[in-house]
Amino acid sequence: MNLGVAEKQIIDQTQLKEEIKQLDESLEQIFSDKLEVCRDLSRILVSFQGNKSRPSYRWYKYKEGFSASLIDYFLNKSNLTIGTILDPFAGSGTTLFVTSERGLQADGIEVLPICQQIIKKREILETKLTEPDIFDLQIFISERVWEKSDEKIKLNELRITCGAYSVSTKNEIEKFLAVIQKVKSKNVRETLEFALFCVLESVSFTRKDGQYLRWDDRSGRRVGVKKPFNKGNIPDFSTAIVGKLKEIIEDLQTNNLFTNENERGKINLYEGSSLDIMPALTPESYDGLITSPPYCNRYDYTRTYALELALLGIDEKGLVDLRQRLLSCTVENKAKDLLAINPQWQKAIGVADNQKLLQHILKYLEVEKVEKRLNNDGILRMVRGYFYEIACVIAESARVLKQDAPLIMVNDNVRYAGVSISVDLILSDFARNLGFEVEKILVLPNGKGNSSQQMGEHGREVLRKCVYIWRKI
Repeated sequence: MNLGVAEKQIIDQTQLKEEIKQLDESLEQIFSDKLEVCRDLSRILVSFQGNKSRPSYRWYKYKEGFSASLIDYFLNKSNLTIGTILDPFAGSGTTLFVTSERGLQADGIEVLPICQQIIKKREILETKLTEPDIFDLQIFISERVWEKSDEKIKLNELRITCGAYSVSTKNEIEKFLAVIQKVKSKNVRETLEFALFCVLESVSFTRKDGQYLRWDDRSGRRVGVKKPFNKGNIPDFSTAIVGKLKEIIEDLQTNNLFTNENERGKINLYEGSSLDIMPALTPESYDGLITSPPYCNRYDYTRTYALELALLGIDEKGLVDLRQRLLSCTVENKAKDLLAINPQWQKAIGVADNQKLLQHILKYLEVEKVEKRLNNDGILRMVRGYFYEIACVIAESARVLKQDAPLIMVNDNVRYAGVSISVDLILSDFARNLGFEVEKILVLPNGKGNSSQQMGEHGREVLRKCVYIWRKI
């Protein structure tokens, strides 16, 4: 019987899926003595949830970050007590602040402007703020200066943030912006600006929700949307900002967070993309690397943090440009010319080219794209870009780490078009070909489920969430 094109394609894809499964099992066998379920690790520990009650780390909700306790755990395990630690995806600075508190030097690289601001302002709060500054803040709070102001500074908006606040909340934010510009003390002004960043989401009609901002029905932006969404109580601006400032002051005073900056390890922040900055770092200069890169999960940081980016004055073009500078983790990322960025990455690209499991996955996704079975054509480009760019980051990590230095990375496995992608195994395979020994792949006891969309079409499959421990050879 002659098969039609569609039937043959289905058979070919079924065979390709089977080959992917076999390659995955083969790679898992290679790392079988490295994969280890670690009962010490939990989803709370490897996520922001673990920071919710920890002084200073709870101030700004960076939901993609890991907890300070996780850094403590691995610094203790690795016996890292002196030297300099690198985090090439610094986020809100958890690695930097924990290592600095322990007296280590900390270098971070971060491309997202809001995260750059959070790190710089938080460092001021913890090392430069004085008791007189606290007194001025308490006066500011008690007098609620902004409520009495007639001046306003217009709040910058993006298309994605229009209507994010009620009229009264937007009015209060604009008055607050005008008032803090007149505050003479730089430390006090930085604290007020920091607190404002911390409350934007809570006073808005939005909630950060993975790939996008979810809008509350009260915003008026969800006309025609069948599934209702109510984020719960939305505090008025004054209640929120006063509460946040009191929390900051309480943490600083009751937990003795005031420290002389000379008592801490120095924090050095590089602003920009790791792909641009890492090639310029000094070889063999770091004693350890602890990080969690963006996952290959379509999360768009330029959308989820749009309120903060708008407040920083980012315009529409700036938002698009920033999105392209991020590691390829969204469907809108265009392919980067990696060799144009650094010709020395030829080996790293070759390692990705020769990784059989990855290449079979890319081939499978390419056919799915041609047959219009992907729910977004950008998935193939994103997955390819993600792995090739991470290969280059791994190569740079090996170059800048000292011999025998550990690299500790938190990451998630993902699934697209019914195919599970073992990010942990593929990246560990990259690592062993780029100058690392794979010491352990620590698996969380409870994996994560695939998305509801994937679950509905392909059934539930638990995906590993891991912490990789590699050591520079």
